Amino acid sequence: MSVVADLTPTPAGPGVHVSKPSPHRPATASYACGCGETRQAQGDDQARDLVAAWTDHRNTCAGRKGRS
Repeated sequence: MSVVADLTPTPAGPGVHVSKPSPHRPATASYACGCGETRQAQGDDQARDLVAAWTDHRNTCAGRKGRS
């Protein structure tokens, strides 16, 4: 039996996670920042937009822990 880790990002474990189980199923995505902001998306275009939003947020977030 194999164990699959929960890869969902949280403010305590920030990051982004994208899943697309097959070419015929829609992608899902979620992100969480150390500042507490979280977002989720369902659908290929929405997941792509979420990754872009996470990148922008990550680069501009003043509340991100460990950011100088």
